[in-house]
Amino acid sequence: MNSPFFLYLCKHMIDTSAFQGKTAAYYTLGCKLNFSETSTFGEMLRDMGVTTAPKGKPADICLINTCSVTEVADHKCRQAIHRMVRENPGAFVVVTGCYAQLASEKVAAIDGVDLVLGSNEKANLVATLNEAWLKREGSGHLHEYHSVKTKEIVTFQPSCARGNRTRYFLKVQDGCNYFCTYCTIPYARGFSRNPSISSLVDQARQAAAEGGKEIVLTGVNIGDFGATTGERFIDLVRALDGVESIDRYRISSLEPDLLDDELIEYCAHSRAFMPHFHIPLQSGSDEVLRLMHRRYDTALFAHKIELIKRTMPDAFIGVDVMVGCRGEKPEYFEDCYRFLDGLPVTQLHVFPYSERPGTSALSIPYVVTDQEKKLRSGRLLALSDQKKNAFYAAHIGQETEVLFEKAVRGKAMHGFTPNYIRVELPAAVSKEEYDNRIIKVRLGDFNRDHSALKGEVIG
Repeated sequence: MNSPFFLYLCKHMIDTSAFQGKTAAYYTLGCKLNFSETSTFGEMLRDMGVTTAPKGKPADICLINTCSVTEVADHKCRQAIHRMVRENPGAFVVVTGCYAQLASEKVAAIDGVDLVLGSNEKANLVATLNEAWLKREGSGHLHEYHSVKTKEIVTFQPSCARGNRTRYFLKVQDGCNYFCTYCTIPYARGFSRNPSISSLVDQARQAAAEGGKEIVLTGVNIGDFGATTGERFIDLVRALDGVESIDRYRISSLEPDLLDDELIEYCAHSRAFMPHFHIPLQSGSDEVLRLMHRRYDTALFAHKIELIKRTMPDAFIGVDVMVGCRGEKPEYFEDCYRFLDGLPVTQLHVFPYSERPGTSALSIPYVVTDQEKKLRSGRLLALSDQKKNAFYAAHIGQETEVLFEKAVRGKAMHGFTPNYIRVELPAAVSKEEYDNRIIKVRLGDFNRDHSALKGEVIG
């Protein structure tokens, strides 16, 4: 046995006998990157003899991976920690993630928390957990925290996992060098860093060996790939496209100024990269973009959308939009609405601006009320529904391939087309063997709540 994790255990002289037969419960808040990391931590603990606690049964170990993108996210993190402590009396509670980095001492003081690991320290989660586990024997909760300053966050925790899902999530990058005025992520995650292309290709091959058919590339600012190794993101895309045992790749999110034309052209003709893009816009007003310190304008964004649609007419394009940030006067929001209304994008991910301590946005004088934020969000969400329904409707009657996912009990089996249309199979024709299979279907009408199209298996 010479797996990387086995060598890690040997290097740190970890005796796993204390963990044999123990159970663990996991809770993830936030992005796909957090999900990927939690899944990897779970695999590590399973290799040490720890099993996932049955639903409704208290666990011996609880791991909460937190988010801190908004004030609401912070609140949800605190709620999740209190709930996990309450539902798992006596458990060893570990908290990591962005909120743990930004408020490590505060989190460690919560009743029932044993160990808090910041963004640098979570790479050594298993070794630190082992040491703390031995410390706690025979005593109460530790309330111990480990974190360093932003400039000292230099480790990279590899992650390629699917947890209980069908798709794998491959972490290709971490951290961010973009200090947008509203954002705390660089403080929580550190500066941009990445592993080598060769190591990521190896992880993709391992996912394929485990039966994986689709991989989602995740990170904080993945278009900035290469900050550590000097390689380019498009070179990573080309190398992964060469792993022929993986049928599909998706790119989770790319900043518009880092989504270069060469990459778009390559994806349009690649073997396995799907016609599916997620591009954060944040605002359709050039004045607001300048206040945010974003590195592009609406003209550049519109050019990227036009090129994607010209080379991949059926591409699904998701767009992040923030409403109600400081400085977003009514006329600026109207500019944003008109800009988005005129773009051939598929779906808007709308979220209200949240004041974050320590950010430079707090010095911008114009403040939008919560009531106005809600009204603006509602208008953009309605526009999003209109665009997504039109996109789905245009594909009714077409034949395509769907990668199906195991159905949750009582739910219809579903999956996604190459261009990310959600497809449901009626319960009467759903089959267990369809899970993790790419199957040809004919797209029918909308389901009851318009969240998917009905699929008819061909042949």
